[in-house]
Amino acid sequence: MSPADRPSIDDAQPPLLVARDLHKSFGTNEVLKGLDLTVHRGEVVVLIGPSGSGKTTVLRSLNGLETPDAGTLAIQGGPAIDFATPPGKSTRFALRDRSAMVFQHHNLFPHFTVLQNVIEGPWRVQRRNKDEAVDSARKLLARVGLAEKEDAYPHELSGGQQQRVGIVRALALRPDLLLFDEPTSALDPELVGEVLLVIKELADEGWTMVVVTHELAFAREAADHVLFLDGGVVVEEGPPEQLFTAPAHERTKRFLARIMRPLDTEPGDDD
Repeated sequence: MSPADRPSIDDAQPPLLVARDLHKSFGTNEVLKGLDLTVHRGEVVVLIGPSGSGKTTVLRSLNGLETPDAGTLAIQGGPAIDFATPPGKSTRFALRDRSAMVFQHHNLFPHFTVLQNVIEGPWRVQRRNKDEAVDSARKLLARVGLAEKEDAYPHELSGGQQQRVGIVRALALRPDLLLFDEPTSALDPELVGEVLLVIKELADEGWTMVVVTHELAFAREAADHVLFLDGGVVVEEGPPEQLFTAPAHERTKRFLARIMRPLDTEPGDDD
């Protein structure tokens, strides 16, 4: 299903997430330089750009794993956060209650089984009933083809299976917003497709997502909106058919020319 075939996004409704003028520095390195981002409920927003452009820092800021130095962030139904005053721990935890991150390298607990990894957040952190958390986890594992792996340990799984467990672990938290940080970059090429298929199916089901990826064929097929980042700012944004086929900015054109060869070849080293 393409974005055009999914239920339409109601731009008349308030956005789920609004970030304005985000700034973030690490020492003397200014990674975000006034970045804006708006995400509507049910929308798939894809961030692309070269390494060091600030993509991962954006995701970590949305999830409370990084604290911007300045700017504002509001998630529908919650108070706006003004980073001019460093937010407290409770505010950062509130962001994590609304969003869930899928990382590059799975980050599964190696001493937990697959089922234990999935229920840990809902049961221990969200204080949901354990039996209900187990039942939900089993349904989610079956949904991604891993029902028979619930008693396996991470080292017994392929990279693609581990990443699918990571996705299920995020879904089990029932977040408003799913965040994917290069979810296929650590996988062998033959395992990339199985993970992208799961993410595409979630998009078709109406999950709200922000995805950082270098898989441009996936971005063209799954995204509702694409942002090209470079140097800590949004250089250009728009629907995928516009940004990939007729980019307006010269920097966008150069980036795409380097890594968009035929999209079935190996990506370049610009990302």
